[in-house]
Amino acid sequence: MATSHNKTKFKDISNTGFGANSSVEGGRLVNADGSNNLRKTGLPFYERISIYHSLLRMSRMNFTLTIFAFYTAINLFFAVIYFTIGVDHLEGIDVHAPLYIRFLNAFFFSSQTLTTVGYGHVAPSGILTNFVASTESLIGILAFAVVTGLIYGRFSRPRAYILFSNNLIVAPHKGGKALMARIATYKNNHLTDAEAQLTVALHVNENGKMITRFYQLPLEISKVTSLALSWTIVHPINEDSPIANFTDEQLRDARMEVILGIKAFDDHFSNTVQQRTSYSHPQLVYGAKFEPMFERSPEGNYTLLELDKISHHTRVPLEEQVVASQN
Repeated sequence: MATSHNKTKFKDISNTGFGANSSVEGGRLVNADGSNNLRKTGLPFYERISIYHSLLRMSRMNFTLTIFAFYTAINLFFAVIYFTIGVDHLEGIDVHAPLYIRFLNAFFFSSQTLTTVGYGHVAPSGILTNFVASTESLIGILAFAVVTGLIYGRFSRPRAYILFSNNLIVAPHKGGKALMARIATYKNNHLTDAEAQLTVALHVNENGKMITRFYQLPLEISKVTSLALSWTIVHPINEDSPIANFTDEQLRDARMEVILGIKAFDDHFSNTVQQRTSYSHPQLVYGAKFEPMFERSPEGNYTLLELDKISHHTRVPLEEQVVASQN
């Protein structure tokens, strides 16, 4: 357990949005995908969830399945209504056919009405059936307008498309050591004026109470003009570092979590995009260096960026590890 004697001389920050009471935290503060690791209660589910935001942020597969399920559910709903009214009010359906055939015909008529295709093989008869069909057509028009807007929103929503290394590493750096992470864009978008911010959360024991302290980690380079290739974000662990007095074991006991945030300008969307991730102590590799991930192409006319090497690193002993092994 980290104790108060490990506390550095640096002033902690309190504007992170997270509390200082470690006893109320459940695991890490920020998930690897950048979302906050929390669940909200106290209100009904429908008041706590934004359907619009959920549909915009969910994966392509889940979005497709949701639209398909919604389409199927509406058609089943109206098929049941048509079947309840009676398929004899749907001209073109054989009323003497087996039950499941009649229901399938009602379902397919609902599908044709919802999509306003209207092949003409089956037509409603009677005021009630025509009223239901008219209502379904209106719902279909509105539903497809909403789905079209959602698809456009998903395509047009600016995203950073940043790939983060799986690990933080502590590497030899300019006669000392430094904390490093590596990022790169994995789509064909171009980010400019990229800024990085590194924040460490440490759980320390102060007067018998576990407290979470947050410190801003100064970076060797906090802003780059263009994120064309990979960017290794470096925090020198020297006298200006809030974690300079912590050993690897003490960082583990303090349940260290490092939150990395990236903000940049996407010149395709002419908009600012941002993305973040976090690293916990099990993801920290003490004594390593990143391997190069870009090189000249075999033809020699362009640079080859190998995204699958974003996390590749080689073990390199730190000076303190060498001294410890010699003793």
